[in-house]
Amino acid sequence: MKISRSTGYALVAVGYIAMHYKDGAVLAARVSKEYNIPLEYLLKILQQLVRANVLRSKRGPRGGFFLAHPAENITLLQIIEAVDGPLMSHLHLAEQTSNAPFSMKMEEVCEKATKEVRAIYEKAKLSKMLAE
Repeated sequence: MKISRSTGYALVAVGYIAMHYKDGAVLAARVSKEYNIPLEYLLKILQQLVRANVLRSKRGPRGGFFLAHPAENITLLQIIEAVDGPLMSHLHLAEQTSNAPFSMKMEEVCEKATKEVRAIYEKAKLSKMLAE
C-alpha cells in the first residue's frame, strides 16, 4: 500500500489546522509556508477535505479552514479516503485466472490485509495524534 503525496499533505494540513483551531480559521497560505507545500496544490487538497466533510471553509477577511467536527470524531481513514478514495483491494486475480486456487488464496490474503489496514486507520483518531 502506498500513501500518496497528496494524502501526506492532507494529513499534515489537518493536523496543523487542528492544532491551531483556537486561533480561529487557519489560512492555507500559513500551512503552505510552514510545511513548504505548494499553495495551489494544497488548496485543491483542502477542497477535497471540505467536500468530504473533514474540514469547513469560510471566505472573507476572517476566512480560512476549520475542522468540520471535533478532532476526536475525525479518523485518519476519513482524511486518507477524502484524498485518495476508498481504501480497498482492487485485485481481480481469481477472475483473471478463471478462479485458479492460488489466485483465490492470494486475493483472500490481500483483502484481509486491506481490511486490517482500514481498521487501523479507522481507530486512529486525529485527537490521539495531537496528544503530547
